[in-house]
Amino acid sequence: MNRDDQMRAPIYDALETFRKKRVVPFDVPGHKRGRGNPELAQLLGERCVGLDVNSMKPLDNLCHPVSVIRDAEQLAAEAFGAADAFLMVGGTTSAVQSMILSVCKAGDKIILPRNVHKSAINALVLCGAVPVYVNPEVNSMLGISLGMEISQVEKAIEENPDAVAVFVNNPTYYGICSDMRSIVRLAHAHGMKVLADEAHGTHLYFGKNLPVSAMAAGADMAAVSMHKSGGSLTQSSLLLLNTGVNGDYVRQIINLTQTTSASYLLLSSLDISRRNLALRGEESFAKVTEMAEYAREEINSIGGYYAYGRDLINGTSIFDYDVTKLSVYTLGNGLAGIEVYDLLRDEYDIQIEFGDICNILAYISIGDRIQDIERLVGALADVERLYKKDRTGMLSGEYIAPKVVISPQKAFYSKKISVPVKESAGKISGEFVMCYPPGIPILAPGEMITEEIVEYIIYAREKGCSMQGTEDPAVENLMVLTE
Repeated sequence: MNRDDQMRAPIYDALETFRKKRVVPFDVPGHKRGRGNPELAQLLGERCVGLDVNSMKPLDNLCHPVSVIRDAEQLAAEAFGAADAFLMVGGTTSAVQSMILSVCKAGDKIILPRNVHKSAINALVLCGAVPVYVNPEVNSMLGISLGMEISQVEKAIEENPDAVAVFVNNPTYYGICSDMRSIVRLAHAHGMKVLADEAHGTHLYFGKNLPVSAMAAGADMAAVSMHKSGGSLTQSSLLLLNTGVNGDYVRQIINLTQTTSASYLLLSSLDISRRNLALRGEESFAKVTEMAEYAREEINSIGGYYAYGRDLINGTSIFDYDVTKLSVYTLGNGLAGIEVYDLLRDEYDIQIEFGDICNILAYISIGDRIQDIERLVGALADVERLYKKDRTGMLSGEYIAPKVVISPQKAFYSKKISVPVKESAGKISGEFVMCYPPGIPILAPGEMITEEIVEYIIYAREKGCSMQGTEDPAVENLMVLTE
């Protein structure tokens, strides 16, 4: 990586040049540098609304970049060790879907773990590809699904030699990593592409002593959430390509769904954040790791909690662990993760990333300070002292192995009727049901609904999880196939 080159931020520089020229706008957006919407200008500031501009020759165009945006993409590719990179303004959802749509067409098989983000299954609804799930092993105490074991991936490949790709989470939301290098070798030996969802892995490209990044492991494509651990604005991400992938074709796929009115606020934030990570990422993520490890040690000394980390590594289903993830098991205190999540927000003004049935996740990144960590640890100690209760009758587990009956696309577009959740067992789901975050479906279109799944949905709903995916906003009814 050329450090001098990485000091440049071409989109940022072009916007600064544009701002100084005081150009009279007879183009969109219609707020005209905020003058037409003074409340918006007051909320976001004159400088921000003044840079909310449309694509124009001096600023390039994301759909077909030839100057400053292309330059920024090439700098991003170099910083991340990729052959090519695309700036994405539709979030990592858009990047994940572009990866899948680039390699899959209707009827193609794709091998993937079932604990994927809903964006991956939504891509199968769009293109008609068929999922072949490698059902991951589950840690029954923590109630989380683990990584893809090589033996299971090999079995799926042998049983489905016509599959076109293998899709891997690197890492999972909870910090668990599969053996990326071995999966890549195995898939490539059978002529399959490897796609990585690195929504939670931006830092793997810059931090030391962290799990391997997808590009370094030889994966063909990776979707990276710069806005999560990388510091860019919400909804801005990168799609990385390795050598041997046709970038011009991928750009065409991206342009099928991505906006033609890309936000320069998002684009410039990607440009500036890439520069920041390239120049200061290693030291920044060393501090993040240090803070997360300190928090883990302090939380484990409280009692009742289990902040897990590298101690989980077993070389197979947990090949490696991302220590920047502060995942904490809460059931030892008789409290569901979502209950601790609510208590931290309502009683202590602390907003963590999510709470599920068994765990909470506090996202530690380059913007955190040690005093914030101390406040979180103190609040968790308080919660343990004041709210601890008997755990009898509490469910554990966020993953129930599904039975896929028909493809997500066919189920999504089939005739459906609405039935009460309590009466849905034995029917085929026509929609998604999930707790968000983390956005891993409990049910996806085309899957058989079981009594266990019904019980889990009702329990999660009653505990206060934010339930999504269903037509019914209250999640009391499910859309099921009629035939």
